[in-house]
Amino acid sequence: MAYRLTRTIATSAAGLMLATAPAAIAHAAPAEKSSDAPILIGHRGAAGTAPENTVAAFKDGRASSADFFEIDVQLSADGVPFLFHDNTPARTTNVADVFPGRENDPITSFTWAELQQLDAGSYFSGRYEGERIPHLDDAAQVATAKTGVYIEIKAPVNSPGVEQVVADELRNDPKWTKLVAADKIQVLGFDEASNRRFAAIAPEIELQQLTGVVPARAVVDSWATFADSVGTNYRALTPQNAADVKGAGLILGVYTVNSPEAVQYSLDLGVDAVTTDFPIQNQRFLQGQPVFPGAGVEIADSMNNPAGDDVQPGNGEHVVLRNTSAASVDVSGAILRDAANNILTVGENYVLAPGAELRVYTGPGTNSAEAYYNGGSASVLNNGGDSVALWVGPRLQDVFAN
Repeated sequence: MAYRLTRTIATSAAGLMLATAPAAIAHAAPAEKSSDAPILIGHRGAAGTAPENTVAAFKDGRASSADFFEIDVQLSADGVPFLFHDNTPARTTNVADVFPGRENDPITSFTWAELQQLDAGSYFSGRYEGERIPHLDDAAQVATAKTGVYIEIKAPVNSPGVEQVVADELRNDPKWTKLVAADKIQVLGFDEASNRRFAAIAPEIELQQLTGVVPARAVVDSWATFADSVGTNYRALTPQNAADVKGAGLILGVYTVNSPEAVQYSLDLGVDAVTTDFPIQNQRFLQGQPVFPGAGVEIADSMNNPAGDDVQPGNGEHVVLRNTSAASVDVSGAILRDAANNILTVGENYVLAPGAELRVYTGPGTNSAEAYYNGGSASVLNNGGDSVALWVGPRLQDVFAN
């Protein structure tokens, strides 16, 4: 028998006002697109809707009409610039099948020929089986004069000389020089020494200093001697941080801002640029359009850090789904995916009546009409703040951030 949920659980923290901290960001109505709308960047292409750092994700980033999509560049063992985020291939490739025992080897220890044997799409969905790790130049093939490229130099300590390789590509390859001439290229990175090296090599290219938290004003002023902008985690950003960055004459960007409510929160702090895993959806938000047209279910809350153990029998971390439509919705097999591709699922025979809610737990427990347990033994929700996307069948229904 199908579970038909008819009782509505008490309103959660998702109903708090936008003026509160990011951990309590509410679902808000779309804002009007204004002339001072932020620069919009698709993170790792569009990592929320396609496998990150693949051509498929770059095409989603371009389809959103975002100003840029972002990529991560590293060097293979034989010096080829390729696009990949992690230090090892374990999380997003089938390396265990192709090169057993090398799952935790540095991704930069693989030759370009070896990297091309890996599937970088199936981890996200069977629809993307066969997606390969791209060459740096593949991003230029997808980019346009409207949607350019943010090139993050990833872990430069593992790719000696990567700054020179990137600078040479931007100067000498016609595909890249065209984008540079259109002001559609920016280079960025967390490693200050690497950024300073790149600035010395290619001072004509816009450069962004990334940081988890904006430091003291004196440090920000020192960054202004070589960088054009600062990119930081929006969850840690304060009005004083924003004032310090702007006071140093730098553009202020934030990452990774996945829900429309988090975008609005960032805009209220005065940011100039927003990087998101969901550029298509957040572009709709910025344009005042329905963000999830036709959606009937939303993520009402995500309890990342409950009292006691995060994973405990019958309790612990969980996500709350709510049917906001006027009709019952079958959520059997629905997927909740976080930014690191951790996944929670809903079991079979779950149908939500209008207004009903369902708690989806990571850990073990006894399933009921109001709760489904994934039976996991380890926490998957990031206690420091996370975003979770809801997929019902092939349709993206909602994105929640806390």
